[in-house]
This record gives sequence, C-alpha cells and structure tokens, in this order.
Amino acid sequence: MNILFLTLSRIVDINARGIYTDLIREFVRHGHSFYVVKPNERSLGRPTELTESCGVRILGVRTLNIQKTNVVEKGIGTLLLERQYYRAIKKYFKDIKFDLILYSTPPITFNKVIASLKSLYGARTYLLLKDIFPQNAVDLGMFPAGSLFHRFFRAKERRLYALSDMIGCMSPANVEYVLAHNPEVGRERVEVCPNSVEPVAHAEAVDREAVLSKLGIPLDKMVFVYGGNLGKPQGVDFLLDVVGANERLDDTFIVVVGSGTEYPKVERWFVEHNPRNSKLLRGLPKTEYDNLVRACDVGLIFLDRRFTIPNYPSRLLSYLENGMPVVMATDVNTDIGRIAEANGYGNWVESGDVAGFVRLLERYASDRELVKEKGECGRRYLEEHYTVARSYSIIMRHFE
Repeated sequence: MNILFLTLSRIVDINARGIYTDLIREFVRHGHSFYVVKPNERSLGRPTELTESCGVRILGVRTLNIQKTNVVEKGIGTLLLERQYYRAIKKYFKDIKFDLILYSTPPITFNKVIASLKSLYGARTYLLLKDIFPQNAVDLGMFPAGSLFHRFFRAKERRLYALSDMIGCMSPANVEYVLAHNPEVGRERVEVCPNSVEPVAHAEAVDREAVLSKLGIPLDKMVFVYGGNLGKPQGVDFLLDVVGANERLDDTFIVVVGSGTEYPKVERWFVEHNPRNSKLLRGLPKTEYDNLVRACDVGLIFLDRRFTIPNYPSRLLSYLENGMPVVMATDVNTDIGRIAEANGYGNWVESGDVAGFVRLLERYASDRELVKEKGECGRRYLEEHYTVARSYSIIMRHFE
C-alpha cells in the first residue's frame, strides 16, 4: 500500500525513536511505501523540500511557526496548514496514488486535504486521536465554551471525525468520551489504538553513579523523575506544590527535566526557593535524557486537574520501557492512573492532593522491592499492549 501520513511532528530521521517513527518503521517492515508530510517551520529557515530516510519520503512544507511561538502566529499558521500541505502534496507527490491516509491530532485543520485526497484516490482514512481539541483549550481557560473560537473549531473537529473511516483512541476513556460527545460517530468506527513504541530488547545499562553525579543528583536517595513538556496541560502549580512538600522528606529526590511555555515559571520558583531535594534541568538531548531516566527509580506524570477530557501522556512509555513504576497526578476523567493501578505498575492520586502524592513518594522510598516488582509489571504490560507491532495490527485489520 501507498500510505500518506500528515503530522505536525518534526520527523527527519526515521531511525530516531518516537511513537510515530517507530510506527512508520513497522509499516515499512511489512512492505508498505510510506510518505510523510510535516512542517518546515519558519524558524528553521528551510524551504519546502523532499528528502528521504530509510526509504521513507519526507515532504517538509514551509509554514509559519506553529510550535513554541505566540498565540497569533500559531493560530494563523495552523489555519494555513491544510492549503500549504495540499499544494505541496499535489506538486511533489502528483504521481502517487495513496491507498491509506493516516493523520494525528493536533491539529484538527487537515479536513480539506483529507477530503480532497480521499475523493481523488478513493483512499481510506485513519485518525490517530492524540488530542481532543477544542475542549482541552476550554478546560484550560484559553477561550470559553460557546465562544466564536469554540464553535469554529468544534465544527472542524466534527468534520474531521466524519471524514475518518476509523478513529484510533489512546485509551478506553478516550473512546467513551468521543462517543458520548459525538453521537453521530458510530461505535464501530472508534477503537483503542494506544501510544506505542518498538521496545528496546534490553535497555542499555548506564553507570548510575556517573550519570547522577554529573548532574548533581544524590546517590543515596530514591530518585523520582518527571520528564517532558512543562506547559499548561501539566498543571505545573501542583508539580511545584509537590516539589515544595518533598522538602520535608529525607529519602526522596525529584528531578524535573523538560521545556515548554511554563518553564520560566518553574525556573523562577527553583531560583527563589533553592530546594535541597529537587533539581530542575532544561530539556536534555535524547541520549542524555534516556540515560538519566535509566539512572532514576520512579517516573512521574502530572496533568491539570481541570481537564474534562481524558489524556494519555506518551512519556509513560519511556518509564515502562525502562522497568520503572509510575506515580501519577491527573484529573478524574483520565484513565491512565486507573489502568496503572489495575495492572500493578503504578499509583494515582487526583491532581491537587499534595498529601496523597507525598504519601506515595514515601511508600516507594521505603520499599525498593516494591519499586522492582512494579517496574517489572510495567515492562510486561508495555510488551503486551503498547508495541508498534500491536498498533500496526489494530490499524491494518481494517484495510487488508
């Protein structure tokens, strides 16, 4: 099959590890021809260009900045995407007849591209639903429900669902949310197709002492790590409340590593309070970050308590892959914590429950055998449920 993938991810090297590149390699292994369309944002200074990696043709389309930029440019850039993508596809892939179109959210503004190509080629379509917009923006107070922005993007969202032959959601709660709020979408078109990776058979051992010492992290404490985006969805106020409360403990240390719109706020807090039991690191290169995670003991996940939509952060996968238990603080609608507890690889509290979260830190710090057992459960769960081989089978059973 000729497969087209529309994305906002900055895919350059198909060998790089990630939820999309790992899945693309799985499709290629099964003999499919794969084509990627992704943005070359203005900040990169690159034109629209066609490159190749591991036999995959990658069309980088020059766009405005749509990530890590101001709201105005991001909004305009996102709205222009479908026209820019469509023109580039017609120019660079004009001789390709696509059989399957894959696309992920965000954004929800590829409707015209998908509709045109679906009609032109008779292609089937599959949505990888990684983000439920615009409701997530309403939850975080970016604009009110019923506003002009909300109605405009809600119409786009509904149209995207209508164009999709299948909708793959990250978890059962995501499936139920989509069906409850979009009754026109039949249950037969919605399924769980989770975030997934190609697991490393045996995670490369690291010199824990060397890795932690280099970063000024103590060796004699249980080390909890939060890695990933530091933005509004993560509810960084609660994260900082936890870091502050952790100062009262003697056997725990929290490492926060990442970047995002809320990083300056987090950085100011660390400068002002100078905590002895925590450390803030700006986003590390992938290899260094992976080594840090392997040197830590327990992974952390935070989500803003205001969310009414279920989220499923992909950073969970790196924790599970490295055999680490996970402690989570989320809204009550997200099922990532309930799934972790039901399958024995982590624990959950509602975001805002500082005392409950600290009790979990103490529990893990006092029982290293518990850390080992839950970490092993997580690795097994990953291998059984969150592999790209399984995601590939879920997707392709509809099109073979």
